Amino acid sequence: MQFDDDADLDTSEVKDVRSSRIPGGGATIGGGIIGFVALVLGLFFGVGPEQLGLSEGSDEPAAASSSAAQVNQTCRKGSDANTRDDCRIVAVVNSVQDYWRSEYTRRGGTYATAPTVMFTQRVGTACGTATSAVGPFYCPGDRQVYLDLGFFEELRTKFGASGGPFAQAYVVAHEYGHHVQNLMGTLSRAQDGRTGADSNAVRVELQADCYAGVWARHATTTPDEKTGKRLLTTLTDQDIKDGLDAAAAVGDDRIQERFQGRVTPESWTHGSAAQRQQWFYEGYRTGDMARCNTFR
Repeated sequence: MQFDDDADLDTSEVKDVRSSRIPGGGATIGGGIIGFVALVLGLFFGVGPEQLGLSEGSDEPAAASSSAAQVNQTCRKGSDANTRDDCRIVAVVNSVQDYWRSEYTRRGGTYATAPTVMFTQRVGTACGTATSAVGPFYCPGDRQVYLDLGFFEELRTKFGASGGPFAQAYVVAHEYGHHVQNLMGTLSRAQDGRTGADSNAVRVELQADCYAGVWARHATTTPDEKTGKRLLTTLTDQDIKDGLDAAAAVGDDRIQERFQGRVTPESWTHGSAAQRQQWFYEGYRTGDMARCNTFR
């Protein structure tokens, strides 16, 4: 996975609050290993905590962008994205949103940009207060993606993924799949309270995987909106394998087997490892969001 060294990065699409502190005491989502296991079984990088009743919401404000200068100062060019994880996330966010802007324009619509918020430990959102234990998530209440970069190490060490730059990109693109669903009005279908292999919750997650694959298909041919040049220049077969491996690692069956020693399909909220791989690859193979109808 390689970005154009000379490409300009747009840091306005990322809010860096990693050194900010949230006032007001304990988070409403439990931490520690028990809380961690409970959360990954129910939420693992999906939509905001309130969607699964894990938070009652919060009257605490979202973290202020007091450290926003971090990415503003260090993430200027594609060369930075090729060497730093935080700058890579900026570049991926730019690439994903460049694609969805162009796709919406092609379809006669207007894409609404969504920022990604980089945080550490916990963060206040319109969906409640979240800790890093929930993994990356999208909050429809404020139309923002939330990400603790420490998650990527856990993806490799705790969940057994091979890792790699494109595994990170897959996670980010999945969250922007939820943003597209929110804009289209399909995200709310996951909020009927049902779980299980055939539930709407699973279908929404699989569609977000498919949308991530669609972006990947077009990533190296999508021009930057401002410069007209390609931001992402190279995706290899190994990159796609890393993405598929990450998708499998966060399948409900893999997570349940690893953390509770048994698989209980009736409680699934994200889909099996095989399903997640299947739908990411369907999006990548076809490059067509219309082929991402997981509700058939």
